[in-house]
Amino acid sequence: MEFYDFYTGQDFDSYRFLGAHPSDSGVTFCTFAPAAQHVSIIGDFNGWTDTGMGKIYDGNFWECMIPNAAPGMRYKYRIYKKDGSFLDHADPYAFYSEVRPGTASVICGLSDYHFHDEKWNRSRSASYNKPINIYELHFGSWKKKTDAPDGWYSYQELAALLIPYLKENGYNYLEIMPLAEHPCDESWGYQETGFFSPTSRYGTPDGLKAFISQCHQNGIGVILDFVPVHFAVNDYALWKYDGTSLYEYPSADVGVNEWGSCNFMHSRGEVCSFLQSAACYWLREFHFDGLRMDAVSNLIYWQGRPERGENKSAIRFLQNLNQGLKKRFPHALLIAEDSTAYPGVTAPVSQNGLGFDYKWDLGWMNDTLSYFQAAPSQRTQLYHKLTFSMHYFYNEHYLLPLSHDEVVHGKASIVQKMNGGYEDKFPQARALYLYMYAHPGIKLSFMGNELGQLREWDEKREQDWELEDYPLHKAFHRFLRELNHCYLTCPALWELDSSREGFQWIDCHQEEACIYVFERISGSQTILAIFNFSDMTRSYTFTCDRIRTFRLLIASDMTQFGGTCDYPEKELLFRKKTAEFTLSAFSGRWYLLD
Repeated sequence: MEFYDFYTGQDFDSYRFLGAHPSDSGVTFCTFAPAAQHVSIIGDFNGWTDTGMGKIYDGNFWECMIPNAAPGMRYKYRIYKKDGSFLDHADPYAFYSEVRPGTASVICGLSDYHFHDEKWNRSRSASYNKPINIYELHFGSWKKKTDAPDGWYSYQELAALLIPYLKENGYNYLEIMPLAEHPCDESWGYQETGFFSPTSRYGTPDGLKAFISQCHQNGIGVILDFVPVHFAVNDYALWKYDGTSLYEYPSADVGVNEWGSCNFMHSRGEVCSFLQSAACYWLREFHFDGLRMDAVSNLIYWQGRPERGENKSAIRFLQNLNQGLKKRFPHALLIAEDSTAYPGVTAPVSQNGLGFDYKWDLGWMNDTLSYFQAAPSQRTQLYHKLTFSMHYFYNEHYLLPLSHDEVVHGKASIVQKMNGGYEDKFPQARALYLYMYAHPGIKLSFMGNELGQLREWDEKREQDWELEDYPLHKAFHRFLRELNHCYLTCPALWELDSSREGFQWIDCHQEEACIYVFERISGSQTILAIFNFSDMTRSYTFTCDRIRTFRLLIASDMTQFGGTCDYPEKELLFRKKTAEFTLSAFSGRWYLLD
C-alpha cells in the first residue's frame, strides 16, 4: 500500500494490506488505529486471550502474524485507549463475519475463485444506448425457505431460483440491496458494520461470487447497493474505533444523521481511502457490474439539507471515487440515489460534475405517483405533472425508479396507491407501467411490484406468491412480463434515451381529456405511445403526414392482461391523413409505425 495515497484519500487498494491475510506461514493481521495505546489480537487461535500487536511504519498501524491461525477462525482486535480501558472490535477490513447475533470477524483470504463470465465481461459497458431493466431485490425476503431457521436461502440456492425468474420476466439487471455485513435485519443492510464482508446470512464470499458468475452466464448484470454516507453505531464496529472519532465526525451536529447512525468524515483521507477501497473491492473481487450509491444528497449537502450548504469535502470524495472507479472499471454503472436539484450529478468530473452514469429521477417518481393517486376529476388540473419531467430530462442521465422506498412506511404498494377501488386499481397500474416504460430513462422496479402486491413490503415475510392464484393479479403479472420483453427488444425505447432526437411530443395539451401522445424514435424504429388516464372512454384523432401502417405492440387493456379489449386487428393501415382511435378508460397502447 502507498501510505501517502492512503493518508491523502487517493488509495483504492488498502484492503490488500489491512485486515487478515492468510499465507503458508499463518495469518498476518494489520489494523489502522493511530490513537490506540495498545492493540492485541484475540480469537479462536489463542483462546480469546491477548496476543500483542506491534507498531509498524509510522506507528499508526498495528501488525502481527499468528502461525496457527487459519481461514474459518473468528477474531477481533482488542483496542486499548489512553485511559487503559479497551473495547473488542471487529476488523474494519474483514472479508467475512460470523452470522448475527455473533459479531466477530472471520479469517477469509482473497480467494482464487474462478469466474466463468469471460464472454459477459467482454461485452459489458456503461453506454447510454442499451436497454437496462432492473429488478431490485432484498435477498432475505424474496422467497423464504421453510426448513431453514431464519428462512434464508443461500447464494447458490437463490441462483437456481432467481435467474430463471429474471429471464422469464424480462429483467436483464438485478440490483441487490446492501450485502455488506450488518447486525439488524430491519435495517435492510443500510446500517453496516463490515464494509468488505458479504453478509454471512446467505453463505460465503465464494457463494456470492458463484451467484454473480451464474447471473453473467445467463446475460444478467448485477448491481450492488453501496452505502458511502454512514455506518452503524454498534460499539464493536467502526464507532470510536481507536478510542477516538476515527471514522466519524466528533461533533454530533454533523456526526449523527436522521437515521441515528454515524456519518463518515469525508474530510479525512484515511476515511476516503477506506470507502474507495471498499467500492473497488466489490467491483474487482466479486465482478459486480455497478454500484447504486445510497443517500447521495447527504454527501452533497450537510445532513442532506441544502439550506445548510454544500459539503465540499464529501463532494470531492464523490468526484475522486467515481473518477477512480471509472479509470479502473470503465464498464461499471455508477448510479446516484439523489433527491436534490444539484446540477451535474451525471456530468464528468472533468466538467466539474460528480461523475455518475445515472441519477434516480425521484421528481418523476413523485409527480407520477401523485398523479395516479389523485381522483380522475382532479387530473385535469394535475395534467402537466406528467409532462414536466421532459422539461429537465436532458440535464442528466436518469433512472426511473419504483423502488423499495415507495412501498414501505405507510406509503402503500404501487397498485394500492392507484385511485379508486380494487378493480379500478389494476387498469391504472397497467397504464402507469406502460407510460413508465415508454418514457425515456432506464427502469427499476422492486420485487413484488410485478405481482400487483397490495401490502407493503416487510423484510420478515416473503413476497405474496399466492397472488398468482387470483385472476387479476395473474393477468397483471403477465402484462408486466410481456411489457418487459417488449422494452428489451424495441430499440426505439432506449437507443436514443439521452438524445432529444429519441423523444417527441405529439400531443401534450389534452388537459380536459387526460390524453397524452408521444413518439419514441431510434434509427430503425418509431413507436407511437397513446394514453388515456381519465375514467371515461375517449376518441382521439391522430394526424398523419402520409399513408401509415400502425402495428399494435402492446395495450394495457387487452383481455389477457385483465382488460376489456380484444384487439382482433393488430395491424391498421390508414390511407387518409387522420387515424381515429377509441381509447378505453385508464389505458395505453404502443404502436410500431411503418
